[in-house]
Amino acid sequence: MGAPRAELQAIKLLARREHSARELTRKLAARGHDQEEIAQALESLQRQRLQSDERFAAEYVRSRRASGFGPVRIRLELQERGIDRAVLSAVLQEADWVQRCAEVRAKRFGVEPVQNATERARQQRYLAYRGFTAEQMAAALNQSRDE
Repeated sequence: MGAPRAELQAIKLLARREHSARELTRKLAARGHDQEEIAQALESLQRQRLQSDERFAAEYVRSRRASGFGPVRIRLELQERGIDRAVLSAVLQEADWVQRCAEVRAKRFGVEPVQNATERARQQRYLAYRGFTAEQMAAALNQSRDE
């Protein structure tokens, strides 16, 4: 009797947005379901393809990338949500991160080339906070100089 109730609650959560298996486990446990009920519900949902960590990760990357975040930050956020390393590598490889880094830089600082070391360091700190690698930042900053 308990597993269908846990499964229904999980379906309601999934109707709002994609969730990782870890997120669903945490939310269902907070609602009073025991681990066996949760495991049965997740297994059933995965069998029906209603819950997929791969689909969750791909959607999460699209969303965070559109918000101007880089692969380092997105990777950490997905690891916190229980996404497997192989899935992480696959979904993060699909994007042109140098181009996205240049777009984020241009939106925040404009397209003019960096004038001095202090300004370059300020822009690099901002881009690092957003989750871009040193190589991506260097390429994005050099793109603005070449244009």
